[in-house]
Amino acid sequence: MKRKGSAIVLAVAIAHGIQGGAAEAASVPDAASIERLTGAPGQLDPVEGVFKVSAPRSDLSERVGTSRITPALGLTSWAAFKRVGRSTVVMGDLVLAEDQVNPVMSAALDAGLAVTALHNHFLWDSPRVMFMHIEGMGAEVDLATAVGGVFAKIRETSGDRGEVPRVTVDPAKTRLDPKRIEAVLGVSGALKDGVYKVVIGRQTRMHGHVMGSAMGVNTWAAFAGSDDQAIVDGDIAMFEPELQGVLKALRASGIDVVAIHNHMTFEEPRVIFLHYWGFGRTEDLARGLRAALDQTRGKMR
Repeated sequence: MKRKGSAIVLAVAIAHGIQGGAAEAASVPDAASIERLTGAPGQLDPVEGVFKVSAPRSDLSERVGTSRITPALGLTSWAAFKRVGRSTVVMGDLVLAEDQVNPVMSAALDAGLAVTALHNHFLWDSPRVMFMHIEGMGAEVDLATAVGGVFAKIRETSGDRGEVPRVTVDPAKTRLDPKRIEAVLGVSGALKDGVYKVVIGRQTRMHGHVMGSAMGVNTWAAFAGSDDQAIVDGDIAMFEPELQGVLKALRASGIDVVAIHNHMTFEEPRVIFLHYWGFGRTEDLARGLRAALDQTRGKMR
């Protein structure tokens, strides 16, 4: 009986071991499917259960100062997939020439991915490159398909085939009507040195104290030019849950996103800052900005 009992225990242990191994195997991303859908080769990290695909930007003749920069020195786009429960998470970093940033961002957003940061990694680089971070959670096939579309957009817009704004505005010759902007935004600003600027305050807390508009926690927009041809640039301060809605609104309006990053540390709630630039009719620009502001809960003042 003792031997029989031991055999049963052993059999159960083996069965659990087999099931456990199967569960571990099932938790690993489907490498073949991800490579096929993204169009990029990958490698599995068996310790963390992460499958990472890479797309080196070998098409860029990149230099920082007088030094040549190769893909191995940080010019490689990548996306890493990890299964979490019944879903998959993807995180990645895209290497983009300036004219690729906004077309690729639109492709990522349209595919259901979140864009979480946009910034530079170098100084004195030529051509200038930007790095855009993406993430998503959902069905593995959907995420891999989305990343594949983003990688395809990078290839499609490489070689100076992206979007380059062409407009000439001199603030010294500004003659736009501020009232048209105010009518759309519902907030007034001030005209100085040919630039009409609107500031919208927000609030967060640091070290237990309120930090507001005068401390730099604000959204602002600066317009110059004429009613028919103007430029706008500025900064949008938003809480983390507002970021994706703001991005989609700006891109739908044809306004370019220039940077996404933090300005502070340890603030509560956390504030993300987004820099933007656009050109066109003043009312169209104001409507695009208003659509983005409508995605935030900031007080307009």
